[in-house]
Amino acid sequence: MMPTACQPRPLLRRFRRAAALLGLAMALSAVLAAFAMPAPAVAASARIKDVVDVEGVRDNMLIGYGLVVGLNGTGDSLNNAPFTEQSLTGMLERMGVNTRGTNLRTKNVAAVMVTATLPAYAAQGTRIDATVSAMGDSKSLLGGTLLVTPLIGADGEVYAVAQGPIAVSGFSAQGQGASVTRGVPTSGRIASGAIVEREIQFSLAELPVVRLSLRNPDFTTAQRVATAINMQLRGNMAQATDPSSVLLNVPASRRGDVVGLMTEIEQLRITPDQVARVVVDEKSGVIVMGENVRISTVAIAQGNLTIRVTETPQVSQPGPFSQGQTAVVPRTDIQVDDQSNNRLAVMNAGVTLQELVQSLNALGVGPRDMISILQSIKAAGALQAEIEVI
Repeated sequence: MMPTACQPRPLLRRFRRAAALLGLAMALSAVLAAFAMPAPAVAASARIKDVVDVEGVRDNMLIGYGLVVGLNGTGDSLNNAPFTEQSLTGMLERMGVNTRGTNLRTKNVAAVMVTATLPAYAAQGTRIDATVSAMGDSKSLLGGTLLVTPLIGADGEVYAVAQGPIAVSGFSAQGQGASVTRGVPTSGRIASGAIVEREIQFSLAELPVVRLSLRNPDFTTAQRVATAINMQLRGNMAQATDPSSVLLNVPASRRGDVVGLMTEIEQLRITPDQVARVVVDEKSGVIVMGENVRISTVAIAQGNLTIRVTETPQVSQPGPFSQGQTAVVPRTDIQVDDQSNNRLAVMNAGVTLQELVQSLNALGVGPRDMISILQSIKAAGALQAEIEVI
């Protein structure tokens, strides 16, 4: 049976229906994909814990003077280090050994300074690390043992006592014709080598007002910290008093639970602000520029006049049987480089940090020349940032 001309219409309607269903499926997929897409990235934020310090929660520095014994002939020369000899004599007398009037020649003893850091709220009996550093002409502290050394604070009180074998990472070896030294053999560390004997009393739980000190003082950051705390506590409890301090009035319902209160506050996130600053280290040629550094309209050209003088003397030999003498004939090659290929770069107002670096690199500017250019831009008033030279 031959098909009629009207039979393709149902097929056309089916095709259109399938196309409509396909379009609906694609649209639905696009909507689901839009919902599945991640949210746009927010500005870089930091916890309040990472930008502030709590008043009273701080470390304290300790220092002490002691003797290291057991060195394999690498200690102080007693003739060149009288303090070592006096300390050794005093220590032996306390042990009941009289060495007055004798000439001590040992090289197994070294006078050292011992330093440690006393953590906040360290209890009696807590062990802390101690660092040992030689004072005299000792060659190495490898294999030495520190004798009992009191560690005192800034007030002159003893807060810890250190003793134990020293771990030295460096070494030194020498012979008649050569020597090698790796690391610093005259400094070492005693892990958990000091015991805390005195506690520093500070009652944080009883404070009615807690002061938060910003590590990088800034008006905007201090205000943001206070705002975040007030939103969390649902009240006007925090106030920024200056760029480096935020005063927190402990709510009456949280008196005695300052630790729990600080646990909630230090996890809050803020966006710290920073001053536009360029830090320059002229010794190493390191340049660090902040994100907010901006440049006004300015033209920059970099280039120096370089003159190279190369001496290539040649030897002139006399002819045979001429009875002449051999002579050295000077040959001088002078080259002048006026940097004529360099171009004058113009940077418009509002140039970002990335554009500034790209423009200077396009001129072939090295780190040290870049330091001079930045200082010149600052002198011209076109650098909207502070320059700090370290």
